[in-house]
Amino acid sequence: MRSVSRISCTPVRTFRLDHPDEVALGLEGFEGNRRFLLVDADGERLRSSATSWPIVLRAQFDPRAETLRVVFPGDVVHEASARGSGERLSPQVGEQRVAAAVVPGPWEPGLAELAGHPVRIARLERPLDAFGLHHPVTLVSDGSLRALSELAGGAVDARRFRMLFELAGCDAHEEDGWNGRRLRVGEAILRVGGGVARCAFTTRHPETGVRDLDTLRLIASYRGRRDDDGAILFGVYADVEQPGVVHVGDRVDLL
Repeated sequence: MRSVSRISCTPVRTFRLDHPDEVALGLEGFEGNRRFLLVDADGERLRSSATSWPIVLRAQFDPRAETLRVVFPGDVVHEASARGSGERLSPQVGEQRVAAAVVPGPWEPGLAELAGHPVRIARLERPLDAFGLHHPVTLVSDGSLRALSELAGGAVDARRFRMLFELAGCDAHEEDGWNGRRLRVGEAILRVGGGVARCAFTTRHPETGVRDLDTLRLIASYRGRRDDDGAILFGVYADVEQPGVVHVGDRVDLL
């Protein structure tokens, strides 16, 4: 039986993942997931593939109270309003620029100390899928992770891939065959799409940020690259057709 084995999310892109027991999916996914990003003094996004230090930070976003809480090493906590200020930005994400606003807060000195230069948090005006850049749900199966682990000669931590749902009870890369299919996950119904293009962030340890595994070379060695753009794919994305709550342990059924 296929089931949800872990849920992973974070309100601030590149921060360490949290693993709630349940999430409420709307049409735009889990509210607040990856809604914030780090920018430099010029308002440009800090690229995850070139920036390792944020992995030591955690964040919680309360969409009802509109507050953002950032937890630094040593359990140093800063909390403030999550509403963006009047300063508008247009950082580049992927191949296009997106609308965002600076979220000033007491976390800025700590971010600057970790980075060695000024760093601010910015809030996207809309989820990234609304800009046509990402999809609200991503999935990876235990079968795919086992296949990669065998090639790597040891267990590969699924957190490297930062997928919303990890699935148990699947064959290797079974999810690749679900393109266009509907999937019931807990109370929600998803429409599965294509593969997720991976970046160099997956080569970093999910707790230290140290580059310790050449995931891209390993995946490409047995899965190849996408024909049109050379992307290396691992796991799949999905859109939400019917909102609903998803718990760890919920069944996953093809419809």
